[in-house]
Amino acid sequence: MATVTLRNIRKKYGEVEIIKGVDLDVADREFVVFVGPSGCGKSTLLRMIAGLESITDGDLLIDGARANDIGPADRGLAMVFQSYALYPHMTVADNMAFSLRLAGVSKEERMRKVTEAANVLHLGPLLERRPKELSGGQRQRVAIGRAIVRQPKVFLFDEPLSNLDAALRVQMRIELAKLHEKLAATMIYVTHDQIEAMTMADKIVVLQGGVVEQVGSPLELYHHPRNLFVAGFIGSPKMNLLPGRVIGNTENGITVELASGNPIAVPVKGETLRGGDEVTVGIRPEHIRLSDDGEIPGTVLVTERLGGLTFLHIQVAGDQTMVVQADGDEAASMHDNVRLSVNPRGCHMFGRDGLAIEHTSRHHLIDSPAAGRRSA
Repeated sequence: MATVTLRNIRKKYGEVEIIKGVDLDVADREFVVFVGPSGCGKSTLLRMIAGLESITDGDLLIDGARANDIGPADRGLAMVFQSYALYPHMTVADNMAFSLRLAGVSKEERMRKVTEAANVLHLGPLLERRPKELSGGQRQRVAIGRAIVRQPKVFLFDEPLSNLDAALRVQMRIELAKLHEKLAATMIYVTHDQIEAMTMADKIVVLQGGVVEQVGSPLELYHHPRNLFVAGFIGSPKMNLLPGRVIGNTENGITVELASGNPIAVPVKGETLRGGDEVTVGIRPEHIRLSDDGEIPGTVLVTERLGGLTFLHIQVAGDQTMVVQADGDEAASMHDNVRLSVNPRGCHMFGRDGLAIEHTSRHHLIDSPAAGRRSA
């Protein structure tokens, strides 16, 4: 078993509080990703778990035992850093075995563990090379191998892919996901890239300003963001967020007038909302389509053609820009005048406090229509 529990964890530097009371449960064999913008405290939180930063207040439990005062080397954790931190004069095998040598493990046992880790990471043919003879992805695998040989309770990753090019990051994401399954290990991973979080995590922890904004599965955060910050951060392209004003309230939902002057009925529970209240309507790009009888007029500013998909950046009334996901063969191009049709069931609504207003049905997005071409 390898669980990690945080209870009201806080970190201060002098009078400045960086981590502001974090509560979190990481289950055995779970892949948890800390995600958020630069400076949100995700790496600091990871370093506190590792023992590289002291805990100002609160309790850190590893397998149920309080670990606040246990040194980094004795917590049973292994950390993979953003920089590979390999010894340039050592071979791959020696780099991977270095911590075992310091621990007094016999040469035979060291080589057995190195060979096992190298086979998992496909590093066998590279064991006698030095770091300068390796690619960036290979160096990162060596750094991961150095962690594997220690057989830790928990693996900690601090933005390990940020130094790699885009294609290699995709490949390494796949390899890390396969590694997690093969090792059946508990992993905590830090990144500012929400695509990495969405594609690898069992559970995502969204942080901002040292506070946990929301915890949940990737699809839970995507379809049910708790607030405007999570709605705008999770998803690529990001959710369209449009200001609006309440003009009607029924048992079936709230009718909002957008800046374009168009009314839209959103199926949310708005008992506390009144006519004239300011709200924000959130619409994912895939829940908007081009249609000749669409209710929102606009002009295409930019067309991003990605092959199977096309993203259209469209200016609508009120100097708002909306991103629409369309088929790859969508014919619309720059400066075209188009009309947009919105699927109300795919809309979100946020009050003036930035918090999401609950939908009338938890499964409001199941039957959302795919974006497509304009009707003939």
